[in-house]
Amino acid sequence: MDILLLEDDTMLAELIKEHLEEQGNAVDHFIDGEEAEDAILSKKYDLLLLDVNVPSINGFELLKSMRERKDMTPAIMITSRNSSIDVKEGFEYGCDDYIKKPFEFEELDARIEHIVRMFRIGENEVIKISDNILFYPALHKLEVLSEPIALTPKASEILHYLYKNRDRIVSREELTQNLWVYDEIPTDATIRSYIKTLRKYISNIITERGVGYGFKSI
Repeated sequence: MDILLLEDDTMLAELIKEHLEEQGNAVDHFIDGEEAEDAILSKKYDLLLLDVNVPSINGFELLKSMRERKDMTPAIMITSRNSSIDVKEGFEYGCDDYIKKPFEFEELDARIEHIVRMFRIGENEVIKISDNILFYPALHKLEVLSEPIALTPKASEILHYLYKNRDRIVSREELTQNLWVYDEIPTDATIRSYIKTLRKYISNIITERGVGYGFKSI
């Protein structure tokens, strides 16, 4: 996903950004409401994480301005405010969820996953792997020379993760941490099998022996 993060606590923002990017998201961070608004006007985001108390334009004002322009990009408000009035105000301005500081990343992940399901983010995504290959992540499908190729859900997730992290090597540990639950950790042989299947159709996938796998841009 493409995520905009508006947060003026630079240490917290760095931690959130790193956490979300480790999951394969692209994160643009801003500490100023005006800069965030300029970015929103020039780029389409899948999700907004908006701190309330930031310089120039606060999170509430930014969201209100967006909704008045009929921009309905899903938004989660981040705030240290504890008043129920503030929560009510956020929802009146059009936020889709609310998270209060301090919070654990597990809670943030759960709220983002809820937004993804509610808004069906990514369902219509089509990725052009090459001139002859299209990838439909939500459908777990490739199109090779216009012929449909079904992928298993896990093979599709691996391909999507490698693509979102293209041009860098992703370790086996990173793959398992992000794509498998703890009690279903795969063997190295299982991961190699998925990679072998994907390579039948996609030559961009590379292996760095003993380290991991990557997707090399053409």
